[in-house]
Amino acid sequence: MSSLLVRYHLQPAETNELHSPPTYKNKEMKLEEVLFNRSENKCELCKAEQGVLLFEVLPQSNRNEENCVMACTTCRAQIDKKEELNTAHWSACLGESMWSEVPGVQVISWRMLNRCRNESWASDLLDMMYLDDDRLAWAKATGDHENAASVDLHKDANGQVLQTGDTVVLTKSLDVKGSTLNAKMGTVVKNIRLVAENTEQIEGKVEGQVIVILTKYVRKQN
Repeated sequence: MSSLLVRYHLQPAETNELHSPPTYKNKEMKLEEVLFNRSENKCELCKAEQGVLLFEVLPQSNRNEENCVMACTTCRAQIDKKEELNTAHWSACLGESMWSEVPGVQVISWRMLNRCRNESWASDLLDMMYLDDDRLAWAKATGDHENAASVDLHKDANGQVLQTGDTVVLTKSLDVKGSTLNAKMGTVVKNIRLVAENTEQIEGKVEGQVIVILTKYVRKQN
């Protein structure tokens, strides 16, 4: 039988909100309000109106109007490589967003054009796009421009993409190292968590224990 690791988690101590600077929330709310007004409540990349939230363009020392943008669920997921890159989505919007006056929008546009650079339209737009030296250094700082369109995702035994919070079913009985627990084939594991540093591993609770499970031994339950 294959083995699993047991991983125990300590709950962080509760934070007393009274210790936070009294103006912090007001500053955050003001920034988000400014960005919503600037974007007219739309994604500043593709103009979508649903699922639009503040997105930080890394790296940054402190968030402000220049290094934050409003982005929709689809754009955020693909920028963060949590979904497969849909070049059709980006071909429909980067030709406009690259000319934005917002530095953060420019930087994201440049990075995404580079990730789509194998497409002729993206290569053509990159040839036209200009960033000054400081902005180009910022755009290159994360290394995203060196990555191809492919992304590494957590996938189950059938190739379905897994997300944090999903429910999976074990496709094989598994022994848990350091424990007498045997996770039987067919066991349902709810509310899984993706292991960020390893796309072949997820975490889930079986009989009260948090364990690490290999993605090749689970099937996503729809």
